[in-house]
Amino acid sequence: MSILSFKNASKSFGEGTARTDVLKDIDLEVTEGEFLVILGFSGTGKTTLINLMAGLDTPSKGEVTFKGAPIRGPGPERGVIFQNYSLMPWLTVNGNVGLAVDTVFPGLNKAEKADKIAHYVKMVGLSHAATRRPAELSGGMRQRVNVARALSINPEVLLLDEPLSALDALTRANLADEIEHIWEADKKTCVLITNDVDEAIILADRIIALNPDGTLGQEFPVSIPRPRDRTAMNNDEGFKRLRADVTKYLMEVGIEAKVEGSRILPDVTPIHGVPAVMAKAQKGLIEKRFLDFSQLHKVYPTPKGPLTVVEDFDLKIDKGEFISLIGHSGCGKSTVLTMAAGLNDISQGAIKLDGRHVEGADPERAVVFQSPNLFPWLSAKENVAIGVDKVYPRASQAERQDVVEYYLERVGLADAMDKQASDLSNGMKQRVGIARAFALSPKLLLLDEPFGMLDSLTRWELQEVLMEVWSRTKVTAICVTHDVDEAILLADRVVMMTNGPQATIGKITNVDLPRPRTRKALLEHPDYYAYRQEVLDFLEEYEHGAKPKSSAPKAIAAE
Repeated sequence: MSILSFKNASKSFGEGTARTDVLKDIDLEVTEGEFLVILGFSGTGKTTLINLMAGLDTPSKGEVTFKGAPIRGPGPERGVIFQNYSLMPWLTVNGNVGLAVDTVFPGLNKAEKADKIAHYVKMVGLSHAATRRPAELSGGMRQRVNVARALSINPEVLLLDEPLSALDALTRANLADEIEHIWEADKKTCVLITNDVDEAIILADRIIALNPDGTLGQEFPVSIPRPRDRTAMNNDEGFKRLRADVTKYLMEVGIEAKVEGSRILPDVTPIHGVPAVMAKAQKGLIEKRFLDFSQLHKVYPTPKGPLTVVEDFDLKIDKGEFISLIGHSGCGKSTVLTMAAGLNDISQGAIKLDGRHVEGADPERAVVFQSPNLFPWLSAKENVAIGVDKVYPRASQAERQDVVEYYLERVGLADAMDKQASDLSNGMKQRVGIARAFALSPKLLLLDEPFGMLDSLTRWELQEVLMEVWSRTKVTAICVTHDVDEAILLADRVVMMTNGPQATIGKITNVDLPRPRTRKALLEHPDYYAYRQEVLDFLEEYEHGAKPKSSAPKAIAAE
């Protein structure tokens, strides 16, 4: 039986030439008791779709109904969980859940309300934190309060608008499992908005893609038996096929070829290099161990004494190699990267690049951070030019301009290079950051979770951009990431770090997959999931704070 229905529903904002069509001609039936996932890129109208279901917005054309009656506004039969927590900071966990209970069940006596609140707080595993305020809770715990509050009004339909997107990967997975358990126990109708394909497959009975033009796309039934264990799924042929099909569809409709190229990169030499005598002595040798981490330690002083964050990090990287550095939060990945960048002092050991010790920041080591830190009042072109002007002082103004515009074209910003940074989306800003890094013609490219603030589908797009540009330069690169698929997709080797403090290298996997790589091709490669399993097994071993069983391998060099 259908519980939610869209009949030729469209939603537009603005009038006349300023009108924007967000959703177009939506026909959709949500069956009672099903778990439906709407999957799509940012800006495709997913939140608008949820708002129409919740009664927070009305269609410009067509009709949205609940049990056959038009939806005219919000109602307790439709509980909504948003991406943002929206908790009252002065109230405890119990107090925040109690607000909803008081509103929907005013006739309950004090003891009955307390029992109801305690029941739902326990359901999301927060009984131990019932008297804490939001400021005392982690991001995952705050979102659990949000879930408890929505459930406490006993809705018939649970509407979830990207409730997990602001959480780290481990917390996200754990909370997704809890939502599935709650759905299994109550069999409420659930509609989840997400941009994460794995999350969609783990939770859904049915996945529907939302196209970039605001129309509903292909529907994918999910017939994989429940419960769906995340680790076991990696070896499930049905999961692999469905994952490949959904990914292929989304990339075809959402990631168009945006890279344009009319300029030729001028033959100009950057200012950084090695002295002529040293270059002659190194000729034929520096290809190997181009980047050399030797017995690297990082120790911070604390009131309780020295704290060793990273110890005995020992890694040899050949010229042109791409390394992914992965591990759980707090394992020292970014610490290693910032030491390589010269932004963080080395406590013990050494880092050598191109035969010379790394000392202080230098444009020969370009860094792309999670947030690109652009000057908002400058254009994309001007933001890239700042570094280029310093690195190519002997080049003409026209040549420097060509370098800037070449890389902005390569990252798909040919039509936006004159826009101010403040007018760019987060994804476009990160494109500028990537162009800026490559335009410095660095010896070493360092990427610190460069796509971590972006939705997963935008990440796919920028990963493709990064691979395309890197394939032309073959610059030696290290990318810090928490994303297993990203790590394998980009890397020649995946370097896995143990948990901190005293984090070190726990395992290295050589990724022998063909280049140039695309996500679609890798998902179809017979060895891809074996590499994925290696990394997943390592991360699972260290998930709960485990320490290495033995000391880390020494002097790990490229093979």
